[in-house]
Amino acid sequence: MSACVPARNDHSSRSSRPSRASGAKRPHSPPPPRGGRFRLSGADVSASITVFLIAVPMSLGLAVAMDAPLAAGLVSAAIGGIVAGLLGGTPLQVSGPSAGLTVVTAELIQIYGWRTTCAITIGAGLLQIVLGSLRAARSALAVSPAIVHGTLAGIGVAIALAQLHIVLGGAPRSSALDNVLSLPSRLTQFEAAAPLIGVLTILLLVVWPRLPGRLGAALGRIPAALAAVVIATAVATMATPGIARVDLPSWRSHALPELPQGPVTALATAVFTVMLVASLESLLAAVSVDKLAADRSTATLEGGPTPPAPVKRSDLDRELRAQGVANAVSGLAGGLPVSGGAVRSSANVRAGAESRASTVLHGVWVLLATLLLVTALELIPLAALAALVMVVGIQMVSFAHIRKVHRHREFLVYGATISGVILVGVLEGVAIGIVMAVAVALHRLARTRITVTEEDGRYLVTARGQLTFLAVPRLSRLLGRLPQGVHAVVELDGSFMDHAAYETIQDWYTAQTALGGRIEFTGRSGGRIAEPASAAHSCCRPWTPWRNHHCHDRPEEVSSPTSPPAGHVVAKAAHAAAPRSPSDHRHGAHRLLSGLSSFQRTTAPLVREELARLAAEGQRPSQLFLTCADSRLVTSMITASGPGDLFTVRNVGNLVPPPGTGDTAGNDDSVAAAIEYAVDVLQVESITICGHSGCGAMQALLGAAPETPSTPLWRWLQYGLPSLERMRSRHHSWARIAGRLPTDAVEQLCLTNVVQQLEHLRAHESVARRLAAGTLQLHGMYFHVGEAQAYLLTEGASSGTGPDEVFVRVAPGAAWGTEPEDEELHSASATTVDA
Repeated sequence: MSACVPARNDHSSRSSRPSRASGAKRPHSPPPPRGGRFRLSGADVSASITVFLIAVPMSLGLAVAMDAPLAAGLVSAAIGGIVAGLLGGTPLQVSGPSAGLTVVTAELIQIYGWRTTCAITIGAGLLQIVLGSLRAARSALAVSPAIVHGTLAGIGVAIALAQLHIVLGGAPRSSALDNVLSLPSRLTQFEAAAPLIGVLTILLLVVWPRLPGRLGAALGRIPAALAAVVIATAVATMATPGIARVDLPSWRSHALPELPQGPVTALATAVFTVMLVASLESLLAAVSVDKLAADRSTATLEGGPTPPAPVKRSDLDRELRAQGVANAVSGLAGGLPVSGGAVRSSANVRAGAESRASTVLHGVWVLLATLLLVTALELIPLAALAALVMVVGIQMVSFAHIRKVHRHREFLVYGATISGVILVGVLEGVAIGIVMAVAVALHRLARTRITVTEEDGRYLVTARGQLTFLAVPRLSRLLGRLPQGVHAVVELDGSFMDHAAYETIQDWYTAQTALGGRIEFTGRSGGRIAEPASAAHSCCRPWTPWRNHHCHDRPEEVSSPTSPPAGHVVAKAAHAAAPRSPSDHRHGAHRLLSGLSSFQRTTAPLVREELARLAAEGQRPSQLFLTCADSRLVTSMITASGPGDLFTVRNVGNLVPPPGTGDTAGNDDSVAAAIEYAVDVLQVESITICGHSGCGAMQALLGAAPETPSTPLWRWLQYGLPSLERMRSRHHSWARIAGRLPTDAVEQLCLTNVVQQLEHLRAHESVARRLAAGTLQLHGMYFHVGEAQAYLLTEGASSGTGPDEVFVRVAPGAAWGTEPEDEELHSASATTVDA
């Protein structure tokens, strides 16, 4: 049996178990998990070493960028890994020196000195603990993404400009603007050694992950940051022995915090700034780690090493508290401010980490390195570390974020924020971004274009934008100019209408209709917004005729010219059709003809070319899809497939008669014929058996009496009796679905039936031959109709006398056999699962 996605056999509550009265036995309970909360695995050890090799050069580089003691970078990396790793709410997130705080920390060190900066770090950590205790983490994510990404991009630009001076052999200035202005003089003074080592480091960082061939794949396992720094160090040792290098001071001279000295307001602002940037960076990284971990869990298939268990969603408040504790401890120990890092965290996830053990171990390795590898670390040239941090700063300016911000028409906010951070400062830049975001929102809210055009005595009133009280004077003036008893179409293109605008339109509508006027309300597309939302938006779109598909049966009921605008507005805002009454079905006799006519009118022109190609080339489906004949199961919809993708066989109960049961006595051989044709003639690559919730065939099997008459339906359902026996057998555990037990015996039988019919399928000669050759894959699937949710079959660990059959949820964005994307399931031609 091919497995799609591994799943844990978690204990289920007693309330979720079917009762004994159902006639089915309870499943074998899985053994209790071994070990305690902190468990160590080989994958965690391997991942921790990978992250350690990235963290050491990056920590030293960030300390150089901040003009802080180099040992402080290693101290904060060790504390971030151990403390935040043990206490955090995001197990796979790796914390350490904050790239986002580079500019802020450098400015604080320049103004207050190192020891006061440590005290500010302690204060920021305590403030994070308070905010985490007040459950304010989610509120921090409410800040506009354009402001957050603009802040990080501005910090990245400032980092890159500062580190460019070190790469050129000089020292950075106090601000990004000064670094730009002093760059021409630096270019005329630099010596060749430092720039050459910096350029070599940058080239290695860019080229190393892209090395071709098997050798490139093998070398690619070494982190690019480590490889670049090691090679640059080796070249500098041989070619430029006099170049400036890392100088780690003795631990005896390590500086600890002191009581802060300075204006209270300025110190409070500094604490708040460190807290804000560190918190935002950590929380955004936590959300990204969640997505990476979920994508990895979804995309990992059978056929390779045992995949990691699914990771729980982050507890952001707990993560914020843990970051606060780590910052407080780091400040007390003389370390840099700490935050969750996207670079280290993504490397941790991609390296296969399974738990927080990898994060903690990485901190332990950093701690050991600071004690035992001082001599080796002091060989590293400062130009190599500066080049590494400069590349990190450049990467903080994400073009993907810029495209997204531009698509949502928020580039003005993004540009204002990044400019403010570069020219004025981080906190000031955030404030500028917030002010700009508010101004843009108010401008959009107030900007409403209302026009009136007339053609052949018929008026068109167009309102573009949001209808608020600010637009009421112009709206009422233009509506008042229209003649009495007019025939007018009002086109509303906006998602919001406040009470003042609504009453203005309502009063005008009432007055016009009382004088014999005819008023229609439409959306921008021209569809009447009094009709069900499905008709105006997606009901009768050519590719989705199934949604609220009875709308074309009532063409005269779509809209009434005398319907009040309140109904229009509500219908448009709701985007949901009301429940149908029995009268809606009076045209049922004509539904088939109406549907065919709708196809010929809307869909046929779009698919004619594709169907002509398929007619000429013949069918070449990639998958045999065997499912139930239930009318609620729309195979093309749930698999997002089109013509030519699926070879579909449907029957009552998605049953597969075992081979040899078809004969002249009336037993059925049609399914076997379809299987043979699909496997031997069409050469499909996979076969999926799909069951579904609320299956009437399974209910009939459960409720059948021994004296059930031998009707054609019952003779067919006898092929499902082995599924019933399997469910009641003590030699098989009950199937599980998404970490829980089935809700009742019917659901249990529906799941078990999929497993049993796969066994029948394997027994067919053509299938067995292709399976032995490794050219065919078998999959089990369960579709919950009420949830509109698909589940895939896998095999869990043994918990008794046989394997547990586990159905796991297909998450949005999963693309089987590929890295997940943020789209719905791909077409069935791509839905093949590696066996």
